[in-house]
Amino acid sequence: MTDQSRRFHDFHLTAPQPCPYLAGRFERKIFTRLTPGKSRLLVDNLLRGGFRRSQNIAYAPCCEGCRACVSMRILVDEFEPGRSMRRVLRRNSDLRSRRVGAIATPEQYGLFSDYIAARHGDGGMADMSAYDYSMMVEDSTVETSITEYRSRPSSPLLSSAVSNYPLVGAVLCDHLSDGISLIYSFYDPELQDRSLGTYIILDQIEYARSLRLPYIYLGFWIEGSRKMAYKERFLPQERLTHDGWVRTNS
Repeated sequence: MTDQSRRFHDFHLTAPQPCPYLAGRFERKIFTRLTPGKSRLLVDNLLRGGFRRSQNIAYAPCCEGCRACVSMRILVDEFEPGRSMRRVLRRNSDLRSRRVGAIATPEQYGLFSDYIAARHGDGGMADMSAYDYSMMVEDSTVETSITEYRSRPSSPLLSSAVSNYPLVGAVLCDHLSDGISLIYSFYDPELQDRSLGTYIILDQIEYARSLRLPYIYLGFWIEGSRKMAYKERFLPQERLTHDGWVRTNS
């Protein structure tokens, strides 16, 4: 056994739990800890190969009799926003993005808490404290950053440094060798007309394009889950199957 294979022998299975996406089903996950001693190349391969990261854990679904969860990624070079997405871009043309290190702030946590309370108050993240949020952001063994989205004040008298603009959205991202993996995004739940969830993805696509990275990793698309249906709009994309990454245009 090589040194690298020894480092990745410690995969584990979770106990079955009710699926949060499909009623009446149970989920199990295979996971491994991303300790600092593990090769960055192997971790990168793991995350590019369908695993997702949560703090220092990489996991993937491993459910008996169910293959609904499918890893997907957007083809950056070929993506073109449709009419409705172009409207979203125009609607948010006043926003300014600022990419910062993976350091949690009270301002971010306040926005995160508002978002969770409004959109996922009955979910597993509802009880996250400021410490829990800081661990979600900062406990990473890969290159991680946060993009903050701030609204430009309407009056020039109020304008100053971008960092002083009101924070309306943010997304936590991992930087992989071939793309950007969106870990978690959140935004002001009162600004529904802005479609900030869509805007954040569109902005990250353009950022990846500027870096000449071919993919945006959006995690799992889950057939039959309304919560994940929005991912179908970002075409063309590739989905991970037993035959590898397979392109889909619909």
